[in-house]
Amino acid sequence: MKIAVLVSVGRHPVSGTARYSRNDAAALTLALSLAKTHGATLDVLHAGDASNPALSEYLALGARVVEVLEMGGTSASQADAATLLAARLRGYDLVLTGTRAEGAFDSGMLPYRVAHALQMPLIGAAVDLSLRDGCAQVRQFMPKGLRRRVEVQLPALIAVHPLANAAPTYAYARLREGAIRLGAAQTATDPHPTNPDDLAWTIRPATAKPVRLAAAEKRSGHARMLSATTTESRGGSVVIEGSCVEKAQVILAYLREHQLVDY
Repeated sequence: MKIAVLVSVGRHPVSGTARYSRNDAAALTLALSLAKTHGATLDVLHAGDASNPALSEYLALGARVVEVLEMGGTSASQADAATLLAARLRGYDLVLTGTRAEGAFDSGMLPYRVAHALQMPLIGAAVDLSLRDGCAQVRQFMPKGLRRRVEVQLPALIAVHPLANAAPTYAYARLREGAIRLGAAQTATDPHPTNPDDLAWTIRPATAKPVRLAAAEKRSGHARMLSATTTESRGGSVVIEGSCVEKAQVILAYLREHQLVDY
């Protein structure tokens, strides 16, 4: 059996420093346990820059070798990460990855695109995983604390939830023993080729949306329930006469009365 784990570069939520992704670390921990139990071959893959120091942290988490498929160069300049990974992953029985990377613009679509290119089923939000009789039994994370057990025939791709039943262990000795290795570039054939210009991000200044000012509700819950079923006058004043300055003074007085402005 051949198992592959897809890893990405994470980002610290406070400092923004590059580090290992917690989602992918959980997937790696589950894959290490499965490989040890079933005697499977485990490969750890990353599509990106091999010189990124964050990749070495996966060695400390248990990966013996991290194989990097570089995105640059003449052969891969027109291919994205999903296409390169799909070309490398053909022939694997089980592919594990996190639900999404931790960058600012990561969409979480990589597992779906890789599964679509490989024509294999995908199970998302996995918190527990076991293999038996050529099938993967997965316990999925569901909203409101619910869990669901599903079974899928191998080969399959499984996206691991951040709350998975996995506790990564960090060992500096394993970091020194492991290695980062460049993978051989393979011909990536995408059934739905994408124009590279369509993948480029468009950067423009952010525009502040107007905030609607609403006075705080001071009535009791019983009064609010009655107003939902009956029509009643809520008070207020209608200013028709007077200059624009006088009308502005009425509006300003209302905002100050309800503490919507502090001047």
